[in-house]
Amino acid sequence: MRGLKVLPSGRPGRGRLYVSLPDGRTVAWYDRRTRRISILSDDGREAVLAALRPYLSGHWTIGPPPVPTPAELRRLYLPPDHDLAPNLPGETLLGELAYGTPGVGRTRHRMRRQLLALQRTGAELDLLEADDWRAVHDVPLPGLGLLDHLLIGPPGVFALRTVPGRRRRAQVGDLLLTVGRSAPGPDPRWIRRAAARAARALASPVTPALTLADSSRVEVAPTLRDVLVLQPPTLAVTLRAIPPTLKPPDVEALFTLARSRTTWTPEP
Repeated sequence: MRGLKVLPSGRPGRGRLYVSLPDGRTVAWYDRRTRRISILSDDGREAVLAALRPYLSGHWTIGPPPVPTPAELRRLYLPPDHDLAPNLPGETLLGELAYGTPGVGRTRHRMRRQLLALQRTGAELDLLEADDWRAVHDVPLPGLGLLDHLLIGPPGVFALRTVPGRRRRAQVGDLLLTVGRSAPGPDPRWIRRAAARAARALASPVTPALTLADSSRVEVAPTLRDVLVLQPPTLAVTLRAIPPTLKPPDVEALFTLARSRTTWTPEP
């Protein structure tokens, strides 16, 4: 086998590493948690080991792959360009700041502040991975823009929009969100629309959520009952306390669907 590519399935240093042919077909994977290499065909054993060697450490084993579920089969044949799972929190903003022409002064400052807020929330979401949660960042929603985070776990699916708190008081109402003395923004309405769009795409209920990063105080209107309001320091604890509704295979099946770009932007 020639031209093998090693692709991550999630955050750097986490999850599996997939070994794929140039056309996107997966021929093997390395589970970093169990340190086990699964190879679909013994014909390419040496080539697979050569491709994975820079990533292997300690004691690892080789064995036949387990019988894949339908969700795993869909993931194995997902072209790399269509896979959203490797996206980092705020990856689009990071690219614009590094390679784009986003402007100068206040515009770049706002972008950096938003990026830090997204990274702060993303770090908290990553803490949930060990408890069978899965997250996808920068999910494209045609007509709405990018959904900051889509979180899937035992309590269900959550669409998260992150707003920088700027160490100011945040007031969250039914329709508007105000941070400090800034003009109110339509974030509650936007995240409701994004959650509804995600629910249609995944054929599953999706809870809208707003994350206020680094707010000095958060005040939520008592009439706001359909949008979950979170803060990074208590985000993981709050989500873990929600009663479970999904089993691990359901979480993986929804994650496989959510990580595919064609789920959100179908090809013509």
